[in-house]
Amino acid sequence: MKILIELTYYRPHTSGLTIYAERLAKALAKRGHQVTVLTSQFDKKLAHDEWMDGVHVIRLPVLVRISKGVVMPSLGSMATKLVKENDVIHLHLPQIDAAGIALRGRLWKKPTVITYHCDLRMPWGVMSWLANQGVRVMNNLAALNTNRIVTYTQDYADHSPYLKRFHKKLHIIPPPVELLTATDVEIRNFKKIHNPEEKHPIIGMAARFASEKGVEVLLNAMPRIREFLPKAEIWFAGPYEHIMGEEIYFKRLEPTIQKLIQEGAWRFLGSLDPSQMAVFYPNIDILAIPSLNSTEAFGLVQIEAMMNGKPSIASNLPGVRQPVLRHAMGKVIEIGDSTALANAVIEITQHPEKFQAEPKSIKAMYAPDEIARQYEILFNEIMDEIKNERKTSGN
Repeated sequence: MKILIELTYYRPHTSGLTIYAERLAKALAKRGHQVTVLTSQFDKKLAHDEWMDGVHVIRLPVLVRISKGVVMPSLGSMATKLVKENDVIHLHLPQIDAAGIALRGRLWKKPTVITYHCDLRMPWGVMSWLANQGVRVMNNLAALNTNRIVTYTQDYADHSPYLKRFHKKLHIIPPPVELLTATDVEIRNFKKIHNPEEKHPIIGMAARFASEKGVEVLLNAMPRIREFLPKAEIWFAGPYEHIMGEEIYFKRLEPTIQKLIQEGAWRFLGSLDPSQMAVFYPNIDILAIPSLNSTEAFGLVQIEAMMNGKPSIASNLPGVRQPVLRHAMGKVIEIGDSTALANAVIEITQHPEKFQAEPKSIKAMYAPDEIARQYEILFNEIMDEIKNERKTSGN
């Protein structure tokens, strides 16, 4: 099967969406499919055309950026060419370019599937508002011309204004999650570097430094946490400087963070590659997901932490709360409630045995090969429907 995957940002860009797309693309390629990713050359240093782990990646030049979106003048002609050449079209939303590609899929009767990762909420500002409205319109047009819309959980689908409008096309598939296996020596070496004083608990946060992630909720929880747990420290794993559209947010929180750094209660680890993430999780005690709105739909890092036996504290957001509720590993707190977050950290630290589950079953549920298999079934189902429609119409 020839599969075209299209999204605005692909690796090495770091976000839950790009990690999902990469894992699925690689898994489909390993299962023998010819996978092409069409995306933006968001960094001019990146190659226009390359192979990554069996996946053909085509990056198109960016003329201009609009908030977090990009304008690629050559997208139309390249999309037409690739839609004709491939058997299946897979689009990752939200994004503004999917509508035209979905329309091409419909015109050439190619099975077209959207994976909808989250509702879009842009930072404040006139340009951001205009970009948000444009993306909403284009997302709706993409949905009208697609065969199925995949999302992670029924919980999120039931609360998303976008997904509720297209519920007849909805299909639930869990996200692909995997981690490299770290040796005991590698885990200990990571601890020697980052936690030689053996501080406890280590509260991990693995994310981009972005306003929707609710970093301030964790910051505001720290005084109470440290009152009961004086050696508590936060490890922030992920990009935090010069994040597109988040510079003002970082500057607002930076003084508080710098104070915690001076007190030995905050550590920036930066962007960690897969091998480093494999030793990050065993060295934390709790993962915090204090997200604030529906731009967070699940939190893949929760599953990664749980695979390592580490509980999560998640906001009571549709989808985001599901890993904790499904696997009984952690606590769900009300959105933006720093006191509840602090109390959850204290409770889990005092009674860790109450928040454990079997990692093997969690790994099996989210294994990329299993998720790719479910997508295969969906693609084949749509192909059969299109064949039957052609027979019925006599074409």
